Amino acid sequence: MRQQLESLVEELKRLKQSGVSTVSVAESSMEGLRQAVAKLSVGEGMSSERTAPLMEEQQVSHTLHARVKTADEANAIFQKVSDSTKNEASAKRTTASSLSHDFLPKEVILPEGSKQEQWEYLRDLVLNCEVCNKHKHDGCKVVFGVGNIDADIFFCGEAPGEEEERKGEPFVGAAGNLLTKIIKAMGLTREEVYIGNIMNWRPETGKRYGNRPPTAEEMAFCLPYLRAQVEVVKPKLIVALGATAAKGLLGAEAVPSMGKVRGKWQMFGETPVMPTYHPSYLLRNESMRIKRTVWEDMLQAMERAELPISEKQKNYFRE
Repeated sequence: MRQQLESLVEELKRLKQSGVSTVSVAESSMEGLRQAVAKLSVGEGMSSERTAPLMEEQQVSHTLHARVKTADEANAIFQKVSDSTKNEASAKRTTASSLSHDFLPKEVILPEGSKQEQWEYLRDLVLNCEVCNKHKHDGCKVVFGVGNIDADIFFCGEAPGEEEERKGEPFVGAAGNLLTKIIKAMGLTREEVYIGNIMNWRPETGKRYGNRPPTAEEMAFCLPYLRAQVEVVKPKLIVALGATAAKGLLGAEAVPSMGKVRGKWQMFGETPVMPTYHPSYLLRNESMRIKRTVWEDMLQAMERAELPISEKQKNYFRE
């Protein structure tokens, strides 16, 4: 749609240079254009220089001053933009309907047995989930939690990324490597903690590459699986990695922004939650201040988990 709009900009400029001030445009096309311009101006950041000629269409009269062929060409572009806008709106309505139908959360009832038996039952339930498998990318895997089912600390992210869905394990990419270093700095190993995501598949983008945050509906569908993992592991606390994970655990209304909730204890059922920045945020913002901020959250988690804290650990990442 952006390309079509820019084609229209060039056509209007050409008409103006040739002395034409007005063209005849159908009202249905005009309405589609208004919606398209508003959407791109806000959503895609078109510059005022590019959108100004389009906004001038509001002053276009219905008196024909251009040749019929030229007016028809311009009108065809207007109509194409209008049709594109309508098609996008229709696609969004269809997608929303599909999501509502697909993502109906199911209650998870754990069977009697040992923690290991319950965890294996839950893992098999998730890996064979019809909805999870329907929405995962072709050739990729549904992702379930890993680690110590007797762990004191449960690290929770939002959703798998490209590398995670290929391997079927959470936090194995660049952000995962950084999380491993954070865990090591706490005096632990990945094998001693539990690591999972709210989502069990990588949210679809329509492409093989790129990521997007999961929707509220997607997280709501997977949340019973996450809740059941917490029930099995029974950690002393959960570390929520990033704003999306925090919203999934605590509710969107409880997380107006990460800056307002990070470092402050919350509750997921009866389990304390420490929200902090996602490791990927640290990869994008490598300042010592941000590192220290996250580390202070980890110190709180260590204290809550009754882990020993050395003087050296207390002073990590101080400027």
